Amino acid sequence: MKNNLLVILALASLTAHAGSGMPDTVFLEELTWTEVRDALAAGTRNIIIPTAGTEQNGPHVVLGKHKFRMNAGADRIARKLGNTLVAPIVTFVPEGDIDPPSGHMRYPGTITTPEPIYRGILEYTARSLKAHGFINIILIGDSGGNQEGMKAVAEMLNEEWRDVEARVLFVSDWYTSTAFREWLKDRGFTENEIGRHAGLSDTASLMAVAPQHVRVDKMIDGQAKDVDGVSGDPSKASIELGNVGMDFLVDAALRQLEQMMDDS
Repeated sequence: MKNNLLVILALASLTAHAGSGMPDTVFLEELTWTEVRDALAAGTRNIIIPTAGTEQNGPHVVLGKHKFRMNAGADRIARKLGNTLVAPIVTFVPEGDIDPPSGHMRYPGTITTPEPIYRGILEYTARSLKAHGFINIILIGDSGGNQEGMKAVAEMLNEEWRDVEARVLFVSDWYTSTAFREWLKDRGFTENEIGRHAGLSDTASLMAVAPQHVRVDKMIDGQAKDVDGVSGDPSKASIELGNVGMDFLVDAALRQLEQMMDDS
């Protein structure tokens, strides 16, 4: 009886899905190839290639911080743009040297990729998506070590594709916008509290999208200096502040992206 019930429930789920059209997702990896084909046929021409990193973020924030934050932002950006999908996020990026360890590679768990390999992944992801019919291939990254490679790949491919419709749009304002920092300072938070890595702003934005990945009991104050990978005071963070921070990031990226689309 139990097995029969499971079969009935599974068939009901399949029937409901079949009658609902496209799944409610913008993520390429959550679609079948026929669903991507149908989305292209229906006018979907934009695709985001998000980049993140696998790096230390202090004792209180998980190594995948950039992935969780960037995927949440890419989802929002894609839905606001419309006719936009999101490719699987690139999480293997330059994070420092291996021998001797430098940058975030000084901390266990960080994974680094040489710059040429990282750029090659971006290049061939973009080439693959162009081959399928995507026109606006959008690069957005949530970590500092990602930015130069995205810019270089966008410039290289745009030069090669100057006589075709496809183009690569590198959105830098997601990472470089200072609007959230300024907003926090206007409300009395100091530069040292906000921090530069795993501090108030970093921790708050992750709390907003994936609070389960913040170890509240492991927070340490890194205001005086970089302590165990923390710059800033994460104890000042909250989900409410993080929601504001994510809004600033999404809005900055959308403004730049829409301007680039208007100018082309």
